[in-house]
Amino acid sequence: MRFPFVNSSQISAFIAVALFSANTLASVVISGTRVIYPSDAKEVSVKISNGGPSPVLLQSWIDNGDTNAKPSAIKVPFVLTPPMNRVEAGKGQTLRISFAGGSLPMDKESVFWLNVLEVPAKTQTKTEENRLQMAFRSRIKLFYRPAGLEGNANEAIKAITWSSQGNQVQATNPTPYYVSLINLSVNGKKLNQMMVAPHSTMPLNLVGNAGSKISGSFINDYGAVNPFDAVIK
Repeated sequence: MRFPFVNSSQISAFIAVALFSANTLASVVISGTRVIYPSDAKEVSVKISNGGPSPVLLQSWIDNGDTNAKPSAIKVPFVLTPPMNRVEAGKGQTLRISFAGGSLPMDKESVFWLNVLEVPAKTQTKTEENRLQMAFRSRIKLFYRPAGLEGNANEAIKAITWSSQGNQVQATNPTPYYVSLINLSVNGKKLNQMMVAPHSTMPLNLVGNAGSKISGSFINDYGAVNPFDAVIK
C-alpha cells in the first residue's frame, strides 16, 4: 500500500471532508476525550491506536478553536511530535506535546484543540480504486492548566450558578476551570452541549424561570460523564 503525499492544501481539503464524516467509520482511536496539560509538566503524551485492517497515515496538529484554519497557518504555544507518522494495522503511536512558552493566563485555564487526521492508504486494485476513500478527523480538547489554581476542576460544576434573565437561562462560572456540559434540559427542552469558560457568564438557548429545574451531565478530567441537577435562581 502507498500513501499520498499530503501538503497544506490537501490537508485543508481533507479537513473539509473529515468534518462531515462519521467517526464510527474511523480506524484510529485516541485514548481519552481531553488532554490536561499542567503548567509544571515538561510534556504530556497521548496514545493513539489503529484498530483497522490497514495502515494509515496520521497528520496531527493543535489549533486555537478555528476548525477551518490551515495547520501551517496556526500559531500555538505547543510543539507536537511527530506531526506526521504511519501507524500499522493493530499498532499504536504516542504523540508528545510540550509547552513552547508564551503569555498564557496563569489565573485560569486556557483551551486548545488536538486534531488527528487519518489519511487512508492508496489502494492497488482497479476495483478498490473505484471506491470512495475518506479522511477522518478526530478532535479533542487540550486544557492548559496553571499550577496552583484554587479548587478542583472535577468539582467546578458545584460552583456553577444558574439564573434567568428575561426568561433566558444563563450559567455563571466563578471558577478558574472550563466546565463541559452535555444533555442539558429545562422544562422538557434540551441543549446538546456547551462549555462555560472560567470567570464568565454564558447565555443558553433555553427558556426557564426562577425556580425551574435544570438537569444534565458534566464531563470530568477523565472523560467520565456525571449527572447533575440544579435550581434556576
